[in-house]
Amino acid sequence: MTHKNHPYHLVETSPWPIIGSLGVIIRILGLIKWFHIFQINLFSIGSIIIILIIIQWWRDITRERTFQGLHTLKVSSGLRWGIILFITSEIFFFISFFWAFFHNSLAPTVELGLFWPPQLINPFNPIQIPLLNTLILLRSGISVTWAHHRLIENNYNQSFQALIITVILGLYFTALQSYEYIEASFSISDSIYGTTFFIATGFHGIHVIIGTTFLLICLTRHYKNHFSSSHHFGFEAAAWYWHFVDVVWLFLYVSIYWWGSYLHNITII
Repeated sequence: MTHKNHPYHLVETSPWPIIGSLGVIIRILGLIKWFHIFQINLFSIGSIIIILIIIQWWRDITRERTFQGLHTLKVSSGLRWGIILFITSEIFFFISFFWAFFHNSLAPTVELGLFWPPQLINPFNPIQIPLLNTLILLRSGISVTWAHHRLIENNYNQSFQALIITVILGLYFTALQSYEYIEASFSISDSIYGTTFFIATGFHGIHVIIGTTFLLICLTRHYKNHFSSSHHFGFEAAAWYWHFVDVVWLFLYVSIYWWGSYLHNITII
């Protein structure tokens, strides 16, 4: 059909969903193989497939919106509701981790020695790397907001500069968290504390990597003049996602790093 009398976008047949699903299955099987027999080859193959699918899928979506004009105001409204519902589902995803942490920390069982953190667990100092990472994410939230407002005002140079700063801060956060994991005195198998700590902060770290990649794609598109002051939902969605990552980290810092360390100091005293 060359003409349509409705404002919706009827997506054409695409091979990326089924191939992407295959890549995810291979990656999960490779992760299990990596954990059990310490071979990373299948995991690497699945990761490469997913990366290639993401690149081509984003390319098609960019082409549909920027060059073909298929994302009308009605379609953009649906996409906005889609990202809102997605972020809402992510909020409940992290609520489960906070629930596990507070359930065990507020009423530690006999197996945990009736106090929190469990014996021989030495929590991180909250005023060292965790505080620095908090300041980094807060600063990145300011810079991504700056980029958004400058884009609305048609100030493309400042918007581009602010996006570069945000991406660099996201990479810096990931590097510091990796260093923190390397220097940790406990592991994911050290009681429920180690499990909840690494699961919660690890999944947040994955979200930071995803968000940084999202912003990097927006930076590339911005460089190619794909965005305008009135049509830039891709960047807007990335900014919303990044603010969600910021807020989750604030809860992680206050509950797991600061409050958990406070309980540790009380136990020592």
